[in-house]
Amino acid sequence: MSSAAPAAVTTERPAPGGIRSGTVRVALPAALLRLFPAAPRVLDLPAATVAEVMAALDLRWPGMRDRLCDSTPCIRRHISVFVAGERASLETRLPAGAEVLIMTAISGG
Repeated sequence: MSSAAPAAVTTERPAPGGIRSGTVRVALPAALLRLFPAAPRVLDLPAATVAEVMAALDLRWPGMRDRLCDSTPCIRRHISVFVAGERASLETRLPAGAEVLIMTAISGG
């Protein structure tokens, strides 16, 4: 059994709205992959902000943005997004090559 990480999926599509931006690497949580089985664990997307990441994910897997964001729009309370180890919001700018980690909250009792 191999412990190698799954290969990233790269796309050549422009960011939503036709904005040209750098490519970022996005890691999706396992809980989301159960709802969207065609989505890879890690993929590369052209995006300049976290909001563009969410829009690009929703273009590929309709309904994914609704699982990650509420209608205000903000990232849902039980979802955390990190860029370069720092918690991010939808407005967070992404430099080319940034790593975006999307996580679900872990609770216990």
